[in-house]
Amino acid sequence: MVSEHFDAPDGETAALALKILVAGGFGVGKTTLVGAVSEIRPLRTEELLSQAGQLVDDTDGVDQKVTTTVAMDFGRITIRSGLSLYLFGTPGQDRFWFLWDELSQGALGAVVLADTRRLEDCFPAVDYFEHRHIPFVVAVNCFPGARAYDADDVSRALDLDRGTPVVLCDARERDSGKEVLIRLVEYAGRMHTARLLDSVS
Repeated sequence: MVSEHFDAPDGETAALALKILVAGGFGVGKTTLVGAVSEIRPLRTEELLSQAGQLVDDTDGVDQKVTTTVAMDFGRITIRSGLSLYLFGTPGQDRFWFLWDELSQGALGAVVLADTRRLEDCFPAVDYFEHRHIPFVVAVNCFPGARAYDADDVSRALDLDRGTPVVLCDARERDSGKEVLIRLVEYAGRMHTARLLDSVS
């Protein structure tokens, strides 16, 4: 896990910056979430969808989508005094998955965004983080008009490891996205502490 500490004036808490990934299927709202919560102008690497891409990108259910992330999104949010998160949004299409290994280096954990209309699209992200033992939460982006499912239903459908948090959110809303990130930091902190204790016992 990579974190950065910054010097602070006497009497103040030293600043800590943690790396978080935002992953999930194509068109699930990763760029939207990073943009909604970031306190700086987010870096985006979006390009217009092309005719050539239609042969490899599944736009079923996201017919209105006209751009796609081709490298990453980047944003930053301060959770509380002395704690900031650096957010790295991953590209969703299969052809860009080679970037995930680089982006995941040193990450505290990840948010896997899910769309219940196309839940199978988040399976690769779930598998990726489970196999690499990177703590993650599943955040169900509640799209207008989508059938509502509760967290337990989604957990069973994704066959998640016991204890993996599932939260419902609106990726467009800053407070909703911030709550997802807080849940992730708390969960990842517990996981890393448990592993540390296991390693010394």
